[in-house]
Amino acid sequence: MIEVSNICFKYPGSKRPVFTDFSVSMAPGRVYGLLGKNGTGKSTLLYLMAGLLRPRSGSVCVDGVEASKRRADMLREMFVVPEEFFLPDVTLDAYVRINAPFYPRFSREVLDACLADFELPGRLRLGKLSMGQKKKVYMSFALAAGTRLVLMDEPTNGLDIPSKSIFRRVVARHFTDDRTFVISTHQVHDVEQLIDHLLIISTGGMLLDASVADVCGRYSFELRQPGEPLGGVVYAEPSLQGNLVMARRQAGWPETQLNLELLFNAVVQGKLPAGSLAGGEEV
Repeated sequence: MIEVSNICFKYPGSKRPVFTDFSVSMAPGRVYGLLGKNGTGKSTLLYLMAGLLRPRSGSVCVDGVEASKRRADMLREMFVVPEEFFLPDVTLDAYVRINAPFYPRFSREVLDACLADFELPGRLRLGKLSMGQKKKVYMSFALAAGTRLVLMDEPTNGLDIPSKSIFRRVVARHFTDDRTFVISTHQVHDVEQLIDHLLIISTGGMLLDASVADVCGRYSFELRQPGEPLGGVVYAEPSLQGNLVMARRQAGWPETQLNLELLFNAVVQGKLPAGSLAGGEEV
């Protein structure tokens, strides 16, 4: 569905390119987690996919269409949730009347269900809402739009702890096999139970492009007590309870739940070779 091919991109006036010969493919039916340190180009990549920015060379295509052309048939299948956005001081009903016609599969029923999950009423004055409430409304509209591609930039920023849990539940409930969600975030614990494919990028390119199933099939994430042997461990961090470790799975070991923060730190510190899951063994 999304094909980013050998792109180079640099902001005007900047000496350092954001991307140099960068490529990645994204398929339908997956929730992608787009991770990286500050300044590695996560938001830039989202805006390139949305056609809001244009690469200096290479191509970004959505369903075979150059994203920068921003054709109407592409835009009606795409919704972008930026980290910062503006909502006009109008009622929710007025906002829906103005914006829903751009999305052929928009569902007011889905919108109302999402708002109810977030404990917001269906009748709202958008200008009177807090920033957290506005984010809930905007994400609810994004899911109700029914687009095949949803791009989210730091969607949990500004949400309290209960709302982050509701966010995961709402996204999972309205995800279907013909949709693609791309979530860029620093808040890895907010999304580790939601995403099924990982993209970790750096200023040097792609560090990891792998499904969660592949990662958990090759590696185990455990808490080991001080003094326990560290055989097979590729990365470890001390904690108050012991050592958090990422280890190569051995035959017969049960699969463990992904610790996304531990994996991210291992990848960015070079404990796994760039761009692959090399170093693991099939089990």
